[in-house]
Amino acid sequence: MKTILKTTIALLLVLGFSATSVAQNNKKNTKRTTVTKTVTKTTTKAKPISRSKVTYKTPTRKVVSVRSIPKSSVAIKHNGVSIYYTNNKFFRLNGGRYLPVVPSVGFQIRTLPVGYKRVNFNNRSYYAHNGIYFVKVNNNYEVITPEIGTVVYELPEDVEKVTIDGARYYEFNNVLYEKIQVDGTRAYEVIGFVEN
Repeated sequence: MKTILKTTIALLLVLGFSATSVAQNNKKNTKRTTVTKTVTKTTTKAKPISRSKVTYKTPTRKVVSVRSIPKSSVAIKHNGVSIYYTNNKFFRLNGGRYLPVVPSVGFQIRTLPVGYKRVNFNNRSYYAHNGIYFVKVNNNYEVITPEIGTVVYELPEDVEKVTIDGARYYEFNNVLYEKIQVDGTRAYEVIGFVEN
């Protein structure tokens, strides 16, 4: 029994040393090549999706108007239309009532809405609040269209579920979002735009 044990141990040692020397020889014969890839990201203007291809979960939206807004509201003229800004919301006077609106691109305000989130994408900082994106221009904040690929972690209150070619997305103010995961956290990526 002792001889069998000694013989087995001796064989294992010989096999172990020979396997190590073969591995070292293979290591010496292996050539390393380093490949460097340069990735260039180009931002292209996406072609808007035709509204006829978009199916809304709720075909008609309920629009809630208000009779009056606080006297502290600020009236800002943009493209010949007065937009009233109060309590982080935007309104337009129509037939004696105030309708909630999303300001158009180019609209400027002096202070960001309370609760805005900073969004960094493509070496650019945005400020987002309830689906409206701003950039700082001089001493004001200007409404812009987000870039495709921008990721946010909250959708606007009035977002609508839509279907395009059988796939589900979210739409707000003609911006399409797709639900994604970022480091295990739910997020939403801007993937395109709907025609006006």
